[in-house]
Amino acid sequence: MVTFNYQFNQQDILLKVSNWCGLESVFVNGKLVSRKFNFGVNSTHKIKLSNGSLCKLQLLLDGQSDLLSCRVYKHNELMTTLKQGKQHLSSTKRFMELSTLTITIGVFALLLGW
Repeated sequence: MVTFNYQFNQQDILLKVSNWCGLESVFVNGKLVSRKFNFGVNSTHKIKLSNGSLCKLQLLLDGQSDLLSCRVYKHNELMTTLKQGKQHLSSTKRFMELSTLTITIGVFALLLGW
């Protein structure tokens, strides 16, 4: 799971991206405001904040460097670009692989009666 956090006008914006199943979820002050599945290299979430401001979050994946970027726009003006690098994505992938292996071994142990 990759997360991007951004504070905008005393509002917490959290974008969670599953690099396993493609689910993207956007939360504003802990409340889910947008969710979708994406298996492409980019996506966009347009949200309205509690103060009425329009905000756009744009995800971009660079296939060459495995760098995932989240651009935050306010009224179509770029405010910031948040980035997660290959190291974070690799560690998440390794964790998922080890979890799957552990579960598989556990199931076999149960089936064999250990």
